[in-house]
Amino acid sequence: LNPWSPNAFIESLFINRVLFDGLTKPGKDLAPAPDLAESWTTASDGLSWTFKLRSGVKWSDGTPFTADDVTFTFNDIVLKPDLGAQNRASYAAVKSVTVVDPTTVRFDLSRKFAALPSFLAYNAGILPKHVLSANPLTTTTFNKGTPVSTGPFKVDKYTSGQSVSLVRNENYFGAKAFLDKLVFTVVADPNTQVAQALSGDLQIMILDNKAAVDRMKSAAGLSVVARPLVQYYWLSLNQTDSRFTDVRVRQAFVTAIDRAAIIKSVELGYGSIANSPITPALAAYYDPSLASKYPYDPAKATELLKAAGWTPGANGVLQKDGKPFQFTMDVGQRGVLEPVNALIQQDLKKVGVIVDLNTMEWNSYIQKDVVRREYTATVNWWTYPSDPDVFPYYHSSAAGKGFNIPGYQDPKLDDLLVQGQSTSDLEARKAVYKQLQQYTSEVLPYLFLWYPQEIDVLSTSLKGVPELGLRDAMHYAGEWWLAKK
Repeated sequence: LNPWSPNAFIESLFINRVLFDGLTKPGKDLAPAPDLAESWTTASDGLSWTFKLRSGVKWSDGTPFTADDVTFTFNDIVLKPDLGAQNRASYAAVKSVTVVDPTTVRFDLSRKFAALPSFLAYNAGILPKHVLSANPLTTTTFNKGTPVSTGPFKVDKYTSGQSVSLVRNENYFGAKAFLDKLVFTVVADPNTQVAQALSGDLQIMILDNKAAVDRMKSAAGLSVVARPLVQYYWLSLNQTDSRFTDVRVRQAFVTAIDRAAIIKSVELGYGSIANSPITPALAAYYDPSLASKYPYDPAKATELLKAAGWTPGANGVLQKDGKPFQFTMDVGQRGVLEPVNALIQQDLKKVGVIVDLNTMEWNSYIQKDVVRREYTATVNWWTYPSDPDVFPYYHSSAAGKGFNIPGYQDPKLDDLLVQGQSTSDLEARKAVYKQLQQYTSEVLPYLFLWYPQEIDVLSTSLKGVPELGLRDAMHYAGEWWLAKK
């Protein structure tokens, strides 16, 4: 339970959004809205942002929240490379954070960063200096106990691997939470999850088992909503492997993979084909003209591979310089990744490429593939703030140590990323990010697979949940309430 811990699990990020307020949060229109900061401005040269903090905010233990907590969180945790804070790469443009006065902080930048308020709304909770100054990220009693926080709820009980119980934080600066308690329960089995929702044991969840959608829709007392996400799945081909530096190979692979079949088979139709990192959820920026690029075409894929020097051997397996086109793809045991990898394996085999699957426990997989980059190919996904600034995932500076998992480096792409970060003018940003989408769809730093939809299941007795994906709705948990049956 620490939003910056490099060991934070996906599930804990939901809880952290309830516990730890950021300077901003996603508004109900997904634009950055005030949270611990009540207002913000940028300098005329764009090289700093100043945030005015709320007065009278207290931590859950009664200690006053101050500007020092903000500078501690960023200067002593996020910007310290040796700590490996989660999402650190998102703040590569931030040089330092300075206390201007007790209720004002300034972010000084090495380059313009127009999307900073949006990034601060995304898993960027402020941490208490008075508790963590001696040991910022590895305090077990904080991370796996009862952390001090500023949100509408605080931790009452943490039972590892089972549940986290939250109770109302009476020191919360805003309106007190309507609910007395909020309990997050670990339900590993999707079928058990469905059964508990149907029985009324769960009031809100993201449905993992999409095969159960119709059953959930027909059940009394449940509401089922499909929502677009700022998320996409991708296949990363490690650019340290010379076979994958040829763009024709990357284009061949994405043409050989039947992405529509993946969406139909694995997502049961809840998604759309991706050809760029900007998702349809960002309607102001998304370029729909790319939707039909790279239709499934094994014959075209074979032509591209032949042009790249790969020809069939005696057994039908492609070869080049006497070596077969064969590699291992690591598979994290998470959600839909296992069936998706199996389908990709089958599709690539049809064009003569042999893929061996190495299935791994999720945390071991993250350490090997994402942290150490010891992989050849892997499928995963990115979820990012409600802004088209994808600098942390694509810029050359993030290759090897940030979120640029393939290690793809391209000066033209770098320039587009910097242009996008450097302007706050909406029309100018639209133009830049349209170019970026068209360029990334051509050079394929990642092989874009699909944009998923989230299926949220809510009890009809649970009220006050905004029309947002559950991840963002967590910021408004204090407004939820239960109607009497």
